[in-house]
Amino acid sequence: MKNILITGASGDIGSDIARKFAQNDNRLILVYNNSKKTIDNLLDELMDKCELVSYKCDLSDEELINAMIDDIIKKYKHIDYLINVAGVSLIKQIQDASIDDYNYIFDNNVKSIIFLTKHVSKYMIKEHFGKIINISSIWGKVGASMESIYSASKGAINSFTLALAKELGYSNITVNAICPGLIEGKMNSFLSENEKQTLIDNTPISRIGTGLDVANLCEFLCSEKANFITGQIITVDGGFTL
Repeated sequence: MKNILITGASGDIGSDIARKFAQNDNRLILVYNNSKKTIDNLLDELMDKCELVSYKCDLSDEELINAMIDDIIKKYKHIDYLINVAGVSLIKQIQDASIDDYNYIFDNNVKSIIFLTKHVSKYMIKEHFGKIINISSIWGKVGASMESIYSASKGAINSFTLALAKELGYSNITVNAICPGLIEGKMNSFLSENEKQTLIDNTPISRIGTGLDVANLCEFLCSEKANFITGQIITVDGGFTL
């Protein structure tokens, strides 16, 4: 049985990734922070498909992460796949951004992934096996106006992914990042219909992405077919950044 830890499992992308991996030979370890009702609904939805467990954890707190991982290892012995989905966004001009804004973005988008990977990877190294996927953003590659701090945080995750792939490859651990473009869901709910249509018009595939588009790539990267793929920053945006 594969143990799959998915953070941000209550979000649109995280929940679709959970649905994709909900198979009899998997145990899903779903991590959330505030959205207990959403997680409970997801657990109810998937309970007949695979073994499920959920953890509430503030991923900006390394001590809480350490305690959670220790408990998971004690109960379930190993973590095979780590899929880092949890993150937050911020739309604000840099002149108006405060140190609190900076800390909020980097604590949740960068430190959380670094801390979690630190504590999970030491067990993967012992097993000489593991797959780590970091959900980044196209803005980490090309930048977005009014989202400079957010873009910087995702750029940091891309660099972290590249370095970690070199560091952990000798332990048979692959590390890759996925950079979604516009994905249908709550994070982009602030966009008007006209704004969405403008983005669609500038996307060669001519539609907004879905969490399933990201989940499909996660499934491939965690399969044996991707055992020789590591250190890649893969864009899933329908051609928007071409």
